[in-house]
Amino acid sequence: MASTPPILWEATDQQKRSSHIYQFMEWLKNKKQLQFDDYAQLYQWSISQTADFWRCFVEYAEIFSFPDNQDVCSKWKNDFIGVKWFEGVEVNYAQAIFKQYSDVRPAVLFADEHNIELQSVSWKDLYQQVSALAYWMRTNGIQKGDRVVSILPNIPENVTAFLATQSIGAVWSSCSPDFGNDAIWNRFDQIEPVLLFAADQTTYNGKQHEKSGQIRFLQQSIASIKHTVLLKKSNHHSEAFHFVDWNKIIATDGGELYFEPLSFDHPLWILYSSGTTGAPKAILHSVGGNLIEHMKVLLLHWDVHPGERFFWYSTTGWMMWNFSVASLLTGATLILYDGSPTYPTTERLWQLAADAAIHHFGLGAAYLIHCQKSNISFNRNKFPALRTIGSTGSPLTPEAYQWVYQHVKSGVWLISFSGGTDICSGFVGGNILLPVVEGEIQCRLLGCDLDAVDETGQSVRDDLGEMIIRQPMPSMPVCFWGDMGDAKYRSSYFEKFPCVWWHGDFITLTSRDTVVISGRSDATLNRDGVRIGTAEIYGALATLPFVNDSLVVCLEKKDGSFFMPLFIKMEGDEKLTEPYKQIIDQLLRRSCSPRHVPDAIYAVPDIPYTISGKKMEIPVKRILMGLADTITTLADSMRNPSSLDAFKKMV
Repeated sequence: MASTPPILWEATDQQKRSSHIYQFMEWLKNKKQLQFDDYAQLYQWSISQTADFWRCFVEYAEIFSFPDNQDVCSKWKNDFIGVKWFEGVEVNYAQAIFKQYSDVRPAVLFADEHNIELQSVSWKDLYQQVSALAYWMRTNGIQKGDRVVSILPNIPENVTAFLATQSIGAVWSSCSPDFGNDAIWNRFDQIEPVLLFAADQTTYNGKQHEKSGQIRFLQQSIASIKHTVLLKKSNHHSEAFHFVDWNKIIATDGGELYFEPLSFDHPLWILYSSGTTGAPKAILHSVGGNLIEHMKVLLLHWDVHPGERFFWYSTTGWMMWNFSVASLLTGATLILYDGSPTYPTTERLWQLAADAAIHHFGLGAAYLIHCQKSNISFNRNKFPALRTIGSTGSPLTPEAYQWVYQHVKSGVWLISFSGGTDICSGFVGGNILLPVVEGEIQCRLLGCDLDAVDETGQSVRDDLGEMIIRQPMPSMPVCFWGDMGDAKYRSSYFEKFPCVWWHGDFITLTSRDTVVISGRSDATLNRDGVRIGTAEIYGALATLPFVNDSLVVCLEKKDGSFFMPLFIKMEGDEKLTEPYKQIIDQLLRRSCSPRHVPDAIYAVPDIPYTISGKKMEIPVKRILMGLADTITTLADSMRNPSSLDAFKKMV
């Protein structure tokens, strides 16, 4: 990159010395005689001696014991599929969470759209509820390895259901209740669940939504479901389907909670790909892999301490729900919120941050950008407890970085975090030992051998490249459910570049070891062979007051040429006039390059998004290529299905 962007924040010496990562480096020096003068040296050791890194971290964090003379990781050749980690170890994710049991702090604090007062769940109450539910599950034949699914909203009961499921060794999977019926069926039917958790009513954006019809549909269409546990939230009768009342189960005495010993690679949960290029893939994750990966990120890269309060705004169908629950592993109090982030006002979540004295506050990048464009500003003393603001889901613009430090809190540590459902964690993210630089992610995470390469697979620096991972990580998928011979697994990650994991993101890895994510490479723009990340265009357009949202694709024509249309959702009652088009062209030419200027600009009523908040460039591209019939199953996976209509009319 031509110049170094401005530094927006740097931790004090005291903050650095009290951090987990500093203490880990001290521990390595004193216990293992390993001296690292800075993070760059520590990172290089973690990828050059990966097995030693994971062995040391597991010992440092006191996660489990492992023999010194036993290999941490099995050998691998052409790809990472089938790699074994910490063979012979037995773990239980729920047991690791309950190691943090405390009588002096709550386990969970909860709020929703209609309850300003925080509801508290003590560790004692959480233990009793998990024990009662686990006892009921065992007595009703739910066994180790059975699949248990949930369409509960983001409420404490969903955490209870997950912990009970994991305690007995069953496999957890959840979808947000705002998914359409077919979208849920497309996911759950693959894995043949025996138990469904559901609520008969949910609330979003001030409106109540009855879910009895959805529950009946799933019971009737998924033959494997034997039991339904219902959390009644309405006064309507639910005799139309069979269920067991949640409250009756929880009221019983489950006795001492027993944790099933599980092998390191035993299934923990099943997450799903977005389904934008076909049926959602059911990605199976291991107990041990997620346990040590989550503790690594939350301790060493987020610096979460016992008694702090951790929040991430998420639905129960997004991997960030799983990641937020992992904060309990550190002794933090988990903060949950059920509802719209902008109801009754855009500032609702920020008020929650103040009311709950949140230390670690996680949000989608799109929400932060929305707040920035809404010109929201806070008193500098509004968030005294706030230590970190996390951002993920899409690239965060430099303007949003500036807004956080100018209008939220100048002393906060902004962590831009990027990874995926594929590992239920991040590849790149935060580091308290390093400064926050405008528009850039601080570092590659420890144990993640990440590189940027050109089309030939050669490493590139300070230039746009494909993100690859050169070595296996413990939290990579065990398999895709029902994927005979790992064909889908292999084609998803290991076909583009031999012997390395291809993630499908365009990144710039700078010579300063910071990272810039530029969008999905399979949705990346190609102008005469020059690759352009969509995030660059979106970031520039976000500065224009008449632009509400945007989407850009690049179509490869049969004659070898390219056509790059830009679609604009206008702000309010604004119209896309020729002067506005000229402003857009001039801005992109000036702030990006002439190659970033679109071939045409169109106004559309709305920009299509998945339910998890990702722009749907690839489906739009396929529609404009005349392949709309290949994505007809997308509607139930979308936040706004009708938004595709305008694009279909253009063909």
